[in-house]
Amino acid sequence: MTFEQFQLAPYLLAAIADKNFKEPTLVQERLIPVIQNGRSVVGQSQTGTGKTHTFLLPIFNRLDLAKEEVQAVITAPSRELATQIYQAAKQLAEFAEDEISIMNFVGGTDKQRQIERLKTKQPHIVIGTPGRILDLIQSQDLLVYTADTMVVDEADMTLDLGFLADVDRIASRLPEKLQMLVFSATIPEKLRPFLRKYMDNPLIEEIQPKTVISETIDNWLISTKGKNVNQLVYQLLTIGHPYLAIVFANTKQKVDEITQFLRDKDLHVAKIHGDVMPRERKRIMKQIQNLEYQYVVATDLAARGIDIEGVSHVINVEIPDDLEFFIHRVGRTGRNKLAGTAITLYEPSDEQKIAAIEQLGIQFVPKEIKNDEIIDSYDRNRRQKREKKADELDTTLIGLVKKKKKKIKPGYKKKIQWEIEKTNKQKRKMERRQKTRSARKHKKNSSI
Repeated sequence: MTFEQFQLAPYLLAAIADKNFKEPTLVQERLIPVIQNGRSVVGQSQTGTGKTHTFLLPIFNRLDLAKEEVQAVITAPSRELATQIYQAAKQLAEFAEDEISIMNFVGGTDKQRQIERLKTKQPHIVIGTPGRILDLIQSQDLLVYTADTMVVDEADMTLDLGFLADVDRIASRLPEKLQMLVFSATIPEKLRPFLRKYMDNPLIEEIQPKTVISETIDNWLISTKGKNVNQLVYQLLTIGHPYLAIVFANTKQKVDEITQFLRDKDLHVAKIHGDVMPRERKRIMKQIQNLEYQYVVATDLAARGIDIEGVSHVINVEIPDDLEFFIHRVGRTGRNKLAGTAITLYEPSDEQKIAAIEQLGIQFVPKEIKNDEIIDSYDRNRRQKREKKADELDTTLIGLVKKKKKKIKPGYKKKIQWEIEKTNKQKRKMERRQKTRSARKHKKNSSI
């Protein structure tokens, strides 16, 4: 398909061309026509699949600019995500001949200034975090009763962060005949009552990616056993000379520690986590977008949905407990079919997590740093594979089988066959004994 087939306004096609979007993504191809027909949808797809423009393009395409009133409300669970949607919306609006009013309402910004702006004019499109939007609605400064479309972006994250009640209150202020567009990576059971409450016969579209991560990403695995992790991160950043690298850690404390270590090594490093003040986070995100930083150290706050262009490398200092966040982290690179490198550091206790990631279809290439070079390393499972192969036949049987292949006297053939059968019989006997012991032990434990 092409974007022209969606019958979009000429200015939207010009804006898309400016973004260098050649053809619609799968989620856009399936859902834009449905949204244009006015039907509510639940779009379930991974991050990086083009969800933002899936709802923005139809919303812009049917705006009535003669009416200076709110026509769409879009919520996002974090300030960064809301600002990202706002920037995408502003880019579309820049190509319109007439002014399209868009306002971004997020916590940590000047609320009084926003109220003063609303007294002058209500925006066509409202974007923001649930808490701030609800505050402005309840104070009757923001008038949303005229909106006929509501978007809940990253709904599962909205639920996880405890904002669904605010979204519910916002939706209750909108007209009864409301087109609800919900986008989410997953649809948790606790989200379903909300969907049933506001959505009448929605189209539920699950977009299954061909692979859980882009095929253009190289996945490297490096053992940290006996190594200083902070020094290892420093080496990876300075040896590989990434265009833009994001280093992920599980906790704010670990992010602080790595950031300080790298800064002490004279690297210009940006830091993103929940304790960084909202105004400062906004400033840092803008600087990253402007490529003023080459290195970013962050918690999973930056992993979910935040689109930082040009990320060439992702380093997982720690593997997250929720493997979905591993996918989101790695998905920061390799976007728009560009090449990317994702490096995961692990220690022996992470083996179970690594195995679980491999079950998702992700293949790791073992690497190590030697003489200031990143080189191929050995397969961490090599010993297990060798033991498994050796266990297929014990040494006695291997010898007997080798003999069997040679031309030997008839009497020896019978002897070899007897030995093989005898060995197999002993193995079966040992297996039965083991099963009996296990059953007794289980029965004993159950009775306690």
